[in-house]
Amino acid sequence: YAGSAERLGHAPPPALPEVCFVGRSNVGKSSLIRALFALCPDGVEVRVSKTPGHTKKMNFFNVGKYFTLVDMPGYGYRAPQDFVEMVEAYLQERPNLKRTFLLVDGVVGLQKTDHIGIEMLEEFGIPYVLVLTKIDRASKGVLLKNVLEIQEFVKEKTQGCFPQLFLVSSLKYSGVHLLRCFIAHVTGNLPDVEGN
Repeated sequence: YAGSAERLGHAPPPALPEVCFVGRSNVGKSSLIRALFALCPDGVEVRVSKTPGHTKKMNFFNVGKYFTLVDMPGYGYRAPQDFVEMVEAYLQERPNLKRTFLLVDGVVGLQKTDHIGIEMLEEFGIPYVLVLTKIDRASKGVLLKNVLEIQEFVKEKTQGCFPQLFLVSSLKYSGVHLLRCFIAHVTGNLPDVEGN
């Protein structure tokens, strides 16, 4: 844990490559961060609250000497008052931000608030990735419907979104390894594998 900040001026210095997680309150950001690093030898201590909208500050987690992961407050329900200023300033001004991961609840799919988050990232021209969380809680039919709708939306309406949607379950660790590898790749921590 490298600290938290209510505004960009209070953030830790931008020393390592960074990725940030944004999403609606209760989308499972903290649980996913905990799952991503459950197998790390040093571990990453992330508190998970039962109360949606508990994260009120930007939380910075250093992953060894490799990169920093930033957990943003949730938007929508119980978002901090200065959420927009905090997040917009971070997204536009942080020089070491490599990729933003926008988390979407796999049970309910894209919501109005998610569209607002996507519009903000598109407007700023920031490369981002959509991650579908809680896939263990959605029936196969609902999950398939949400995946197809999101893929169609990404193709038709976005410029800066990575075309691959990541499906994850923090509970069952489904898809977590693939997401971990992708984060290692975008932060320059995946060793190049030379073809034979």
